[in-house]
Amino acid sequence: MLKIGNIETKNPVVLAPMAGVCNSAFRLTVKEFGAGLVCAEMVSDKGIVFKNEKTMNMLYIDEREKPLSLQIFGGEKETLVEAARFVDKNTNADIIDINMGCPVPKITKCDAGAKWLLDPNKIYEMVSAVVDAVEKPVTVKMRMGWDEDHIFAVKNAQMIEKAGGKAVALHGRTRVQMYEGKANWDIIREVKQSVNIPVIGNGDVQTPQDAKRMLDETGVDGVMIGRAALGNPWMIYRTVQYLETGKLMGEPSVREKIDVCILHLDRLIALKNEDIAVREMRKHAAWYLKGIRGNAKARNAVNECLTREQLVSLLNELVVDAEAKEQSQAIVG
Repeated sequence: MLKIGNIETKNPVVLAPMAGVCNSAFRLTVKEFGAGLVCAEMVSDKGIVFKNEKTMNMLYIDEREKPLSLQIFGGEKETLVEAARFVDKNTNADIIDINMGCPVPKITKCDAGAKWLLDPNKIYEMVSAVVDAVEKPVTVKMRMGWDEDHIFAVKNAQMIEKAGGKAVALHGRTRVQMYEGKANWDIIREVKQSVNIPVIGNGDVQTPQDAKRMLDETGVDGVMIGRAALGNPWMIYRTVQYLETGKLMGEPSVREKIDVCILHLDRLIALKNEDIAVREMRKHAAWYLKGIRGNAKARNAVNECLTREQLVSLLNELVVDAEAKEQSQAIVG
């Protein structure tokens, strides 16, 4: 269990807030595989303040996803606070998370995301202003530092706690690393030992065994899973089961993978129109197809699909082909 302010989760497994991925369709699918907490993709504070239509649609939360953390980003205190107030009063999110880890230049050049990592005093100022303005618990997702010469993770986490933040999620990479190299779990342990609020570890959790090792080695309160869950919500289920029972569940069959892929597609169509959903689903389908025989050829075909009917037909054909190959191999064996 993970306790953030007055919010309690069923287990310490958290879905990371991934931009361009973590909309309601994906979050609900992962939630049904047992995630204790799901995080929404980052939303622009100015988009909320100026009521941008696309931004406002990103605030939709299905009740079945809860508890849910909704992440906002921005570089100016006034608009960040105003956006946080709106999320606090007008959405059914349980937690308001502030992004302090996004390494993408278009975010950092606006003094948002990972740019804050260079200034512990700004972190205190911004987080305390948001905490004072809202009733929901406020948390922060951050990286360990800007680069190897500017790793202020411990000081930054202490400032978040001092400002009234209720938890901190720490990715063990610098901004300069982006998603390359190895995540530093030692710094995650140091941060955990330096604050009294819950710490959620993030970075290089590829398997259920990795999740347990992170919990054991760093002492964190929760473990955040991001890229390993793409097209693979079974990673969440298998991790929860492994942490609770010590048993490692088997991988899904091809049929199971495709069935969940189609469920995900239909939820995306319900959330957006079919044209947008099918185009957006192409990358997800490629992730679901990982490890399935003939997936390279299928991925190329997926990228040509324009309708639900085309995509579902293609996916079902892949299942038939994969099952036929498995059967013929079994006979030969």
